[in-house]
Amino acid sequence: MSSAVPLPLPLFDPRDIPVLGIDSHLAGVSPERLQPQALRERFRHPPVWLPEHSVEPSFSDRLPALAAVLLPLVMRDELMVLLTVRSANLSTHSGQVAFPGGRTDDTDRDAVDTALREAEEEISLPRAHVEVLGTLPTYVTGSAFVITPVVALIKPGFQLAPNPGEVADVFEVPLWFLMNPAHHRRHETEFGGVLRQWLSMSYADPMGQAAGSQTRDRYIWGATAGMLRNFYRFLSA
Repeated sequence: MSSAVPLPLPLFDPRDIPVLGIDSHLAGVSPERLQPQALRERFRHPPVWLPEHSVEPSFSDRLPALAAVLLPLVMRDELMVLLTVRSANLSTHSGQVAFPGGRTDDTDRDAVDTALREAEEEISLPRAHVEVLGTLPTYVTGSAFVITPVVALIKPGFQLAPNPGEVADVFEVPLWFLMNPAHHRRHETEFGGVLRQWLSMSYADPMGQAAGSQTRDRYIWGATAGMLRNFYRFLSA
């Protein structure tokens, strides 16, 4: 999505914005619903539900553009959400945690095709390892992207090769962690005369045995956190 041309915004670090509240009063998704077969059944027979986050306040003067992202659930001992860190040289959302994805091309058949193509281009995720479960409602970003999240199970055994022009890093977070609202923090701030609200999820990512007990803070916020919250609402409905 690096082709967006947003209006100038005050620079800020979202980590500096105070936490208004943590949604620990909400129940997490039960472990039984976070199993591959349970997810298959949920998409085959979806519940009646409404997304919680759908449209961000606009900060772009361009026409809306269709896009899609892949919400990849890697089938390890437990389901893991695969996420990327956007390259620092991108014109929009640089350095932020994101799902693999991007703008829809004219040659894409549908949102699923867009998400799978972008995942191949960004991190070399082979389509043969992807089992698409379904899609979530669109999410409209402040930069005027109309994003369709495509949820998929990912068979292990792949070798990723992130495109350094788009992706600085790739990591995984346990699905149960992200589906527990005790890890969902609410923020708001005003700029450009508009009150903007968002969620954040901070995950202490283990850096491997060589690093001992060290961890790396993976700060998930904005559109990525909003789509994960919608996924939580879908699974908990």
